[in-house]
Amino acid sequence: MSYQDYWQQISEKNDELSQLISSYWSQYSDMGNWQFWLVLAVLVLPLILLFFLIDRKRIFEMFIFGYTVHILWTYIEQVLANYNFFIHTYFLSPWFPPALSMTASALPVGFLLIYQYCTSHNKNFYVYSLLLSAVFAFGFATIEQYIGLVKIERGMNQFYIFLIDIGIVYTSYWFTRLILKIRD
Repeated sequence: MSYQDYWQQISEKNDELSQLISSYWSQYSDMGNWQFWLVLAVLVLPLILLFFLIDRKRIFEMFIFGYTVHILWTYIEQVLANYNFFIHTYFLSPWFPPALSMTASALPVGFLLIYQYCTSHNKNFYVYSLLLSAVFAFGFATIEQYIGLVKIERGMNQFYIFLIDIGIVYTSYWFTRLILKIRD
């Protein structure tokens, strides 16, 4: 198959997939379904909480950390979904990443607030982030799986999600500390 043939076929399959996802969303994940409203709440409520709890004197530092968690989780979640390891089956829109509410709100805000608390009160960030990672992986992901919001397949499990959380959060922490060092 030639270069052009590959890209022609990829384009056609991509159009087919987009139509299939839009059709699925319209039938099972749109505003007429309770799952849509739950996913919307998971997106909006942490952001409202953040608005009231963010340390505005350190907003640059807080948002660097939260944004890094968001970006890393978004990329990793995309890979996990593409290979059918961890799939969000309900989502806000067929145009956005399916895990948007988790990767753009719940996870970054949760870890950002832990980061803010630990760095403001001289607490051990590593220990607190381990605890929150356990809550997200073994608690929240398990509940999401039980009510059908996610499918965990092909050997993926909550322990791996926990490890991914830890890797992302520690990387975000070290990156934020590096940026602060460069700034100062």
